[in-house]
Amino acid sequence: MSILRKFLFPFALLHGLIMLIRNLLYNLRVLKYESYSFPVICVGNLSVGGTGKTPMIEYLLELLLPDYKVATLSRGYGRNTKGYRLVNMAESATNVGDEPLQFKNKFKEALVAVDENRRRGIVKLRDEHHPDLILLDDAYQHRKVKAGLNVLLTRYNDLYEDDVMLPTGNLREPAIGAGRAKVIVVTKCPENLSIEDQESIRIKLKPRNYQRLFFSYIRYSDHVFNGSKKILLRDLVDKEITLVTGIANPASLCEHLRTSGISYKHLNFPDHHNFSSEEINKIDLSKLVITTEKDFMRLKGEVALDKLFYLPIKMKFIQNTDGFNKQISSYIINEK
Repeated sequence: MSILRKFLFPFALLHGLIMLIRNLLYNLRVLKYESYSFPVICVGNLSVGGTGKTPMIEYLLELLLPDYKVATLSRGYGRNTKGYRLVNMAESATNVGDEPLQFKNKFKEALVAVDENRRRGIVKLRDEHHPDLILLDDAYQHRKVKAGLNVLLTRYNDLYEDDVMLPTGNLREPAIGAGRAKVIVVTKCPENLSIEDQESIRIKLKPRNYQRLFFSYIRYSDHVFNGSKKILLRDLVDKEITLVTGIANPASLCEHLRTSGISYKHLNFPDHHNFSSEEINKIDLSKLVITTEKDFMRLKGEVALDKLFYLPIKMKFIQNTDGFNKQISSYIINEK
């Protein structure tokens, strides 16, 4: 933690107090929220970025689309438009945001919408497209909407119980806010996380009687893709690679490439970064570019496609996949 962040600790205490009061006012219904008579699942976190919300939304889409008409609703962070917008395949990340565009490209049968006003977005989706259920992406602190099921994510090496409030730490609200979730998922775990380590985390997080705790990890593809071509990752070992990332925490991707024997020059940008012309030109000078799927949504059409590839990821559960799937399915069945 930097000296500046430590110096700002009084502001972290003030921020935490404000959020505690805000949440209390919503809990007492002094501040009003909307609840719904159809399934609404919120995927979110207590901290700023990097917990794996996008892989979780994709996991739920893959799980639910065979049986339901599913919609996702995001704010559309980083877009240059406002209001409600239904995402189509011809959209650009500039207009709708990189993650919503990624969802639509990957799950063409899904309804994907963006709206900074989640209540309005839900009404528009239901009135115009009649989905069976709506997945809210990154709306845990959006208390004007009360989801029927909150799925809270916390990263293995940065648990919310070990963190403090912004600006000293990374918490958006105090850890007591975890109580609103019925499902807690510890993400980005080592694939071989032991039962003993799981129990240690369980003791630290202290889930309540109504909460289920799960553990997940990220599995990387064996190939990189660009939409028309794929290359085995192991075939890139001796290539001159530029890694471009504009995500909150690229550490696990960097480590995966290193352990795969891939050497690279890393161009690291902030999360949801809008690339300047100068940055695009610099990237385009590279012989071969590997990036994340999210960054690919912003770079395609800007960087020559024959040299631009992304490495897909999937979220997998450790041991109790059926338990998580049944938790989601039971909620939907009970709500419909």
